[in-house]
Amino acid sequence: MEFDDDIRDEALEKANERWNVIHSNYERAKIKYDDWLELFQRAIDNCKTPIIDLGCGSGNDTLYLVERGKKVIPCDYSRNAVQNIQKNFPEVERTECFDMTKGLPFEDNFTDIIISDLSLHYFTERKTFEVLNEIKRVLKPDGILLFRVNSVKDVNYGAGEGKEIEPHLYKTSDGRYKRFFDAHDLEKFFTDWEKLYIHEETMGRYDLQKVLWRGAMQVKK
Repeated sequence: MEFDDDIRDEALEKANERWNVIHSNYERAKIKYDDWLELFQRAIDNCKTPIIDLGCGSGNDTLYLVERGKKVIPCDYSRNAVQNIQKNFPEVERTECFDMTKGLPFEDNFTDIIISDLSLHYFTERKTFEVLNEIKRVLKPDGILLFRVNSVKDVNYGAGEGKEIEPHLYKTSDGRYKRFFDAHDLEKFFTDWEKLYIHEETMGRYDLQKVLWRGAMQVKK
């Protein structure tokens, strides 16, 4: 199923409005991260290029990385999120604000690691493939994508709610898109990647437990 660009852009704008409100003002002292990246710490330690934090939000993963001495490029669709990053992380040299469905503002083979923490589950199937292809373009050979995405078991945060417009993609009551993944979905979207790690688990950083998939995928040679 294909979607009219105006409909897709309207959903993205609704999402952007929501995130701009959430990130209207956020102080560094309030930023908290969980331990999901620790499993991949060796790869992070060995990374010599700036790490792209794709969909950085309030800066949870950016904080984790800068505390460990890594160069990070936080990126988000929300202008308020990026402005908060610039305010809260003066040591960060570069930030980017863009719509990832329209491409990533980096040259080919730019980095060894891209992190996408809860930011790949807002798009149609076609757009999800396009975003993943852009991520592949920007990663170096043998580069790694570290990610988390919604699970279909994530009932505390909307799994199965709204109008299903594609398998596991729902339009919420406020007009946004929200995708949930099962094992088959992950196999489909990452067919052309080397699967280093994939596991369904719960996260306790929010008020309610969130069910998600944590993964590491490598660009095939």
